[in-house]
Amino acid sequence: MISLFIGRLIVLCAKRASLVVALFMLLAATSVWVSYNHLGVTTDTDKMLSDKLAWKKRSDMMGKLFPQKDNLLVAVIEADLPEEGRATARALADRLSGDHDHFNYIRLPDDNAYLNRNGLMFLDQKALAKVLDDTVAAQPFLGALAADPSARGLFDSLGLIAEGVKRGQANMAGFQAPLNGFANSLEAAANGHPEFLSWQQLLAGNLTDLAGRYQFVMTQPKLDYGSFQPGGAASDAIRAAAKDLEFVKTGHAHVYLTGDVQISDEEFATVADGMVAGLLGSLALVILWLTLAVHTWRVIVPIVITLITGLLLTTGFAAVAVGTLNLISVAFAILFVGIAVDFAIQFSVRLRGQQPTQTGEAGLEEALFKTGEETGHQILVAALATAAGFLAFTPTAFLGVAELGLIAGIGMLVAFVCTILLLPALLRLFRPSIDHARTGYVFMKPVDRMIRHWRKPLLAIFAVVAVAGIVLIPSLKFDGDPLHTKDPKSEGMRTLHLLMSNPVSSPYSAEYLAPNLDAAKAMADKAGKLPGVHDAMWLGSYVPEDQDTKLALIQDAAQILIPGLAVQNTQAAPDAAAVKASAASAATALSGILNDLAPTDPLRRIQAALAKLATAPDELAMQTNDALVRFLPMQLDTLKDVLSAQPVTLKDVPDVIKRDYLLPDGRALVEIHPSGLMSKPGALHTFVKTVRPLSPEMAGSAVDIVESAKTIVGAFKTAAISAIIMIAIILLFALRKVLDMGLVLAPLLLSALMTVILIRVVPETLNFANIIALPLLLGVGVSFNIYFVMNWRAGVQYPLASPTARAVLFSALTTGTAFGSLALSHHPGTASMGRLLLLSLGCTLLATLVFIPALLPKRSIDQE
Repeated sequence: MISLFIGRLIVLCAKRASLVVALFMLLAATSVWVSYNHLGVTTDTDKMLSDKLAWKKRSDMMGKLFPQKDNLLVAVIEADLPEEGRATARALADRLSGDHDHFNYIRLPDDNAYLNRNGLMFLDQKALAKVLDDTVAAQPFLGALAADPSARGLFDSLGLIAEGVKRGQANMAGFQAPLNGFANSLEAAANGHPEFLSWQQLLAGNLTDLAGRYQFVMTQPKLDYGSFQPGGAASDAIRAAAKDLEFVKTGHAHVYLTGDVQISDEEFATVADGMVAGLLGSLALVILWLTLAVHTWRVIVPIVITLITGLLLTTGFAAVAVGTLNLISVAFAILFVGIAVDFAIQFSVRLRGQQPTQTGEAGLEEALFKTGEETGHQILVAALATAAGFLAFTPTAFLGVAELGLIAGIGMLVAFVCTILLLPALLRLFRPSIDHARTGYVFMKPVDRMIRHWRKPLLAIFAVVAVAGIVLIPSLKFDGDPLHTKDPKSEGMRTLHLLMSNPVSSPYSAEYLAPNLDAAKAMADKAGKLPGVHDAMWLGSYVPEDQDTKLALIQDAAQILIPGLAVQNTQAAPDAAAVKASAASAATALSGILNDLAPTDPLRRIQAALAKLATAPDELAMQTNDALVRFLPMQLDTLKDVLSAQPVTLKDVPDVIKRDYLLPDGRALVEIHPSGLMSKPGALHTFVKTVRPLSPEMAGSAVDIVESAKTIVGAFKTAAISAIIMIAIILLFALRKVLDMGLVLAPLLLSALMTVILIRVVPETLNFANIIALPLLLGVGVSFNIYFVMNWRAGVQYPLASPTARAVLFSALTTGTAFGSLALSHHPGTASMGRLLLLSLGCTLLATLVFIPALLPKRSIDQE
C-alpha cells in the first residue's frame, strides 16, 4: 500500500514539476534568509554540555563569582634576561592600560609592590639565609656601585677585588658564578658586541629560576561576538603595541599570545583554513562518482540540486531550532550530504535500471512510478531508522551531539521528502534518457556465488572478529581534554605548552569554594599533603610564614647593607675616557694577582677583557658602559625595597590579589595545582581521583575535563542503546519479522565492533570531535543494510550484482570523499573526525557487501 502511494506521489510531482520546483526554491530561499540572520557558530567547548549537570553548575557558578578569570587573553613575554622581560611586560601593560575600547582590564599578576617588597619572605629559611649571606659578603662591592652606578664604578670595584686577593682578605669561592657572568659580558664587549648584563641573575643566582622564565600581561578583552574571531581586535591591539617595544624590536624579547580567547579564535581560523579548497576538491570528486554511477549530467544535476536544497532546508531548521551551532553540531552538513546522497543515488540508479514499455515522457513517468514503488518504501524505512538513530542522542546531556542528533535526524526526513518530491520533478524537467537501462555489476555474480559457497567459514571469521571487538570495548579511552583537539602549532597552543611544565601557570587545577578563610586554610593544608599535588593556593598563601624569624634575618642584613646603598648623591656619568681609564686601572690591578689565581679562575678572563677595553674606541667604551649598567639601578632599588620588608597580614594583601581568592560574602577560593605533566594519559584522572575525596563540591578545569568525559561516554552509551531499540522497533514494524529485523541489525553491530578494533589498532583516540562517528555509523549502516535485506525479501538473487550494490558503492565513495576532506583538515579535532568517519564507513561497507550476502538465509531460488 505504501509502495503504491509513493509511486503515485512521485508521478504527481513529476507531472507538476514546475510548481514543485518553484515551491522548493521558495522554501530554500526562505531557509537561506533565516540562516543568514539567525544562525551562528561558537567554538566554545563549554557550550557542548548541559547546564543542568551538577558539576557543570559548580563550574558555571565559579565563572560567575570570579568573572575576572574567564575570557582571558594573555601576553607571555620570553626574554633573554629577566630584566628585559619585566621591562617589556611593564611597557606593554602601560601602553594597553589606556585602551578602553578593546580591554576591560590589564594586569601584571607577578609584578606588584606587595609581592616585590615581600619577595624574600616567601623563601624558606635556609635559602633566605644563603642569599642574604652572599649579599652581605658583596657589601663593599655593592656600596661602590651604589655610589657610582656605571662601568667606571664596576671596574673600580673589580680593582678593589684584586687588592683584597693580594692581601688575602677576599675569599672568592662563593663568587665564581657572578664573576663568570661578568667575564662573559666583558669579553663580548671587548670583542665589539656589548650585551646587557643581568644584575638579577648575578646577585640572586638560582633564585631567579623560582620566578619562572616568563612574564605575563593578563588582559580581559572586550569580545565582538558578531565576528568569527571575537577577540581578534584585542589580539591585534596587543601585537601592535608590542612590536614597537625596545627589546622586542632588538629581538631580545618575544611576545606570544595565549589564553582561552586566543585559542578559541585560532581554532575557528584553523577549522576554516583550507575549507574552501577542501570543499571544492570534495565536490569535484563527488561529481566524478555521480558521473560513474548514473552516466549523465541530466541525472547528476538534479541530484546535486536536490542535495543542496535539502541541505539549505535543514540549515534553516537548524537556525530556528538551535540558533547557534557548536564544533560538533556544525558537522550536520557533512552527515546530511553523506547520507542524503545515498537516498538520491539509490533512487537514480534504480531509475536507470528500469525498462519501461513506453517512450518519451510517458516512459519516464512509468520508470519513475516503478522506481518509487520498488524503492520508495525502502528509502522511507532507511530515512526513519536513520532519523531515529540520530534523534536518540537528542535527550542526552551532551548538547553538542544532542543538537547534531536533532538537526541530522530531521535532516533525514527532509532528505527523504526532497528525494521523493523534488528529485522526480527535476528529473522530469531535465528529461534523462531511459532508452539504455543501467543495471548492476553483472561480473559480480561469481563473487555472489563464492560468498554463498563459503558462507559458513566467512560467518565464522566474522564471529571471531565480533568477539575481538567485544573484548576490546573496555579498553577504549575517551580523551575529554578539549585542548587535545586543537592545533598544537597555533600560537596560543604553542605558548600554552611552554607554560604547562610549571604547575602554577598550567591550565589544569581543582578549585574548592570554602565558606570562610579558616575553612580555606584547612582545605589547603589537607590538599597540600596529598600525593600528586604541587601546592594549594588560597589567600593566606600570599602571607609569608615564619615572619619573625625571616624578618630578623632581613633586618640584620639591612643594617649592614642599607647604609652603603642609601647614597644621596651618586657620581656623574662618566665619559669614554673615564671608562677606559678605569678599565686600564682595574686590568693593571688584576694583572698583579694572576700568578695567585687558578687557571680557570674567571678573574683571568676579566683582566684580559679589561685590558682590551682600555684601548677600545670611545664609541665602544660608551656602548659597554650602557650595556653593563643598564639594569643596575633597577636591581639596587629592588634590593633596597626587599630589605625594607615589614610584617604583613591578610589585610595587607592588595585588592587585585584578594579579588581572585575572597568574595564579598566571606567565601574563599582554594586552587589546587597538580604536580607533573597533566598531558600524559591518565594523569588528570589520577589527580582528580586524589582530590575528589576532599569535598564533593570540588570544581576547576581538571574536574571539568574528567567529568565531561564521563558525561559524554554515559550519554553515548544511553543514546546508542536507545537508538538500537528505536531502530529495531521501526524495522520490526516495517519488516514484520524478527528475523528480517535481525538481518539488518547484525551487520550494524558488526561494523561497530570492527570500528572498535581499528580504533585500537590504528590507533585513534576518541575525543569531543570524532565521537560523532557513532551516530553516522548507525545512519549509514542502517541505510545500506535495509536495501539489501528488503531486496532479499523481494527475491533478488545476486545482491552484489544488483543495482542496489552499485548504488551503495557509489554512495560510499561520495560519502567517503566528504569525510576525506575532513581528514585532511589542519585542525586536529576535525581531522580526527574525518579519519574515524572513514574507518567506520569502511567497516560499514565491508559488513554490507560481504557479511550480509553471507548472512542472508538460503532460499529455494538461490543457487550455490
